[in-house]
Amino acid sequence: MRTTTLGPDGPEVGVLGLGCMGMSFSYDLATPRDEATLISVIHQALDAGMTLLDTADVYGPFTNEELLGRALAGGHRERAVLATKVGTLTRDSEGNPVQGLDGRPEHVRRSIDESLSRLGTDHVDLYQLHRVDPEVPIEETWGALAETVAAGKARHIGLSEVTVEQIERARSVHPVTSVQSELSLWTRDWMTEVLPYCTEQGIAFLPYSPLGKGFLTGRFSSFDDLPVEDFRRRLPRFQQEALRANLDIAVRVRRIAERVGATPAQVALAWVMAQGQYVVPIPGTKTPKYLAENAGAAEVELSPADLAELDALPAPRGDRYGAADPARQPSWKDWSAASRG
Repeated sequence: MRTTTLGPDGPEVGVLGLGCMGMSFSYDLATPRDEATLISVIHQALDAGMTLLDTADVYGPFTNEELLGRALAGGHRERAVLATKVGTLTRDSEGNPVQGLDGRPEHVRRSIDESLSRLGTDHVDLYQLHRVDPEVPIEETWGALAETVAAGKARHIGLSEVTVEQIERARSVHPVTSVQSELSLWTRDWMTEVLPYCTEQGIAFLPYSPLGKGFLTGRFSSFDDLPVEDFRRRLPRFQQEALRANLDIAVRVRRIAERVGATPAQVALAWVMAQGQYVVPIPGTKTPKYLAENAGAAEVELSPADLAELDALPAPRGDRYGAADPARQPSWKDWSAASRG
């Protein structure tokens, strides 16, 4: 697979990475996971050159990092550019992990050590702030992440779902290697300001959900197609009326795919990769079949006319997350107040 770097000074990675969240979290939770297959998919990704592996402490929680730790044992760690995240998991008054924003420096300092233990490594290549905690100045949170670099626990640090103003505030404390945000043919919000800024400043952009949470592959034509225990059932774009209206987007992607001799997933990924030298999408999958299909997107060539046609696709109906947005979760401060109440 072709390679790029995470910005001018970042590590070398394949032009496609692997998002590991769905192996343990959010998608189709009623279906049992076969760990041997999941580990095989991770190894297959590394074999294909998809060296950037992305996880987070909140995925599970903890179980996704633990899975990656087992998958990378036995010499595979050296083949991977390992990324994890902090900031959307906190603890209640009894110490139990709960979803909630937590950007306190002491939380970052504790979390990096816990993540390293689960991942079975002495450092991560990229440590990312999952969401900005509005209760903590970003300079304080970012300073704690910078400490992980100084201590050798992280090689680089990045941000997720941030504004240009937040990036600039973080950069005043320590360089920003990457920004991770949702980007796909049906989520282009970040192309107005954040992606151009990252391109100008040499900051890598890591699109998650580059396949529109599976929608752009053409797999879903009805709300009933979604697995019973699947967080997409809570998302506005997958509600029946919105989904029916959005089907035209998937149909048009499929037509282009048929014309260029690729799959809809490969066309959707090729469009994302075409958005910049340091744009590295991280599609997720749990199966060897879809991993191989995604890897094949690196070989798909879209003409200027193809790209223009994809650029012209309509915006989808429905918000990205609605009430399910991680940025709307209670903060550590809310949990503390609840425990006192």
